[in-house]
Amino acid sequence: MMKKTVKKIQKYKQDNKKIAALTAYDYPTAKFLDMAGIDLILVGDSAANVVLGYDSTTSITMDEMLVFTSAVARGAKNALVVADMPFLSYNVSVEKAIENAGKFMVKGADAVKIEGGSEYIISLTKRLTQSGIPVLAHLGFTPQYINTIGGNYIQGKDFDTTLKILEAAKKLEAAGAFALVLELMPKEASKFISEKLSIPTIGIGAGVDCDGQILVINDLIGKFDDFSPKFARKYFDSKTMIIDSAKKYINDVITGDFPCDNESFKLDDEELKKLENYK
Repeated sequence: MMKKTVKKIQKYKQDNKKIAALTAYDYPTAKFLDMAGIDLILVGDSAANVVLGYDSTTSITMDEMLVFTSAVARGAKNALVVADMPFLSYNVSVEKAIENAGKFMVKGADAVKIEGGSEYIISLTKRLTQSGIPVLAHLGFTPQYINTIGGNYIQGKDFDTTLKILEAAKKLEAAGAFALVLELMPKEASKFISEKLSIPTIGIGAGVDCDGQILVINDLIGKFDDFSPKFARKYFDSKTMIIDSAKKYINDVITGDFPCDNESFKLDDEELKKLENYK
């Protein structure tokens, strides 16, 4: 299997091939997703919620994200690894943003993701790209702006706001973004925007007509139940499996069924005899 690159991901759109993406936060999950043939792995700031138990993605730090990124990069040999730049890691200044983005690249990321479509973000996208750091843009609902948005609200619900998102998307494309995440949008709006861009769109809660899809791995395998987004499809019930396995283990420990002889180490007969004869 060949390593996925930014250019290969972009070619998917030209070839009318869908992009399959998932999040990951650790080495074994990234390794298994790679074995499954996933195209793109996002080390998402969603780790704040589904791994660290924070209420908001804005709580996760650069240091925490760098640890997750490093682990994922070691596990994923073929998928394109994109690091989510956390809240305020790229908003203070272009210089600081490039410095922080560079830290992710040093840890093994192939690209970074930044949210928003302001003139500053557009300018930053261009500077990052010029610095050799590919950018995955993100429009629609942007979780890092939740305090100004006011909640998890669907974006692009009317003609005017859809056109505003499209305008920002075109500017991000011109600035060098290699692809665009569209989140929490009516499927008709995301389809309209996708058809107007040459770069691929990757949807999350944005309908089937995006050029690809991404989900949070913990939603996919049922390993997070604090809340369940409407757009998330659960393919496996990790919660039940973990609880049932732990209950069986507890019972086996209490009854003495664990560990059995095959799970234990033994002394040689001669050494055992010495212990038995010791007084």
